[in-house]
Amino acid sequence: MTTVPEDTSPQSATVPWRSTTVQVVLASTFLAPLGVPLISPALPVVRDQFGITDATASLLISVYFLTGIVLSPLIGMLADRVGRRRVLVVSLFTFSLSGGALAFVGSFDLLLVIRLVQGTAAAGIFIATVTLIGDAFSGVQRNAVLGVNNAMLSAGAAAYPLVGGALVAVAWNAPFLAYFAGLPVAAFAFLTLEEPVTDREPRRLVYIRNALTTLSGRSTAVYYGSAFATEVLLFGSVLTALPFLLTAQYDLSPVGIGLVVTAAEVVSIVVSSQNGRLARSLSNRLLVAGGFASFGIGLVGTWLAPTALFVGVAVTFVGAGLGLSMPSVDAAISGLVSDRYRAGALSIRNSTTFLGRSLGPVLFAGLALTTGYRPLLLGAGLVAFAWSLVVLLATR
Repeated sequence: MTTVPEDTSPQSATVPWRSTTVQVVLASTFLAPLGVPLISPALPVVRDQFGITDATASLLISVYFLTGIVLSPLIGMLADRVGRRRVLVVSLFTFSLSGGALAFVGSFDLLLVIRLVQGTAAAGIFIATVTLIGDAFSGVQRNAVLGVNNAMLSAGAAAYPLVGGALVAVAWNAPFLAYFAGLPVAAFAFLTLEEPVTDREPRRLVYIRNALTTLSGRSTAVYYGSAFATEVLLFGSVLTALPFLLTAQYDLSPVGIGLVVTAAEVVSIVVSSQNGRLARSLSNRLLVAGGFASFGIGLVGTWLAPTALFVGVAVTFVGAGLGLSMPSVDAAISGLVSDRYRAGALSIRNSTTFLGRSLGPVLFAGLALTTGYRPLLLGAGLVAFAWSLVVLLATR
């Protein structure tokens, strides 16, 4: 029986599933959403366990993103200097061991300290995986692998709340034990992953100066802005404003709200997985612009929707926008910088992403006190349309 080799040419939209790099990256990416979706259902139980307030319990989420915002550029510089493999393997082991250790902690303050460590490791996973894809693949195939990678991220984000909810029913600390599942992934990466051959800049000051020069182009700034805007719109509208709107206006149950959010995630998975095929005929510029146009349609649609069912239909366009934009943003940034600065460039993208996730809920909740949620969604949709035009005009 003859085995047909997989097409690994830059113009191929086929994902090379047998590639060790792809296998390690996808396994690591599927692990990454364990950080927040897994423990979100456990927050009320953690609150009761330690006798703290809701706001204090929510710090378990907030501190996780804090180090990612601040330290991502340093992690990217480290990955460019010592190698992507080392950063990924160390990050995977640290993520899993620190997360599992949370199950054995008796102080909430110590929980927060360990979550800071775990959040730093999570940033390392995000940066190293996307950089490895940028190093190993090019052209349309880079879009294809990044699309599947984003689909894996969305799949984990959709599945882990159910896992966390089931585990916390057993014990308050049971969800944290799930982090130990990352140890086999870390071992797999250590044993099989090869370090890509790249040019590295050994001197720190020269690295910083040259990296800033590389990232100074207008197109690069627009793509960073796109990553930031995507997360602000997603976390602010779909994950914050929309649940309040569905509860107040349509008296929808938490299960119903979960189904609406899941619908967006499912569409994101499907569209992300097809990003490579779309990149055969559309540039990253057009895919990102189309993603924001889709965001606009979805958000304006939620404003117009007469029933909860129509809201659910409209929000699928937001999911499609996410699947179009984020893999294309990463592909565009990877293509704009040389391999010696790629981890640094993508680490800044990670900082903007984490910042958008942190700012979006606060921004939308604050504005809603003045505007109300329905007009706010209309405004967000118009902003998305406007940013789509910015991408088209500023990245020519």
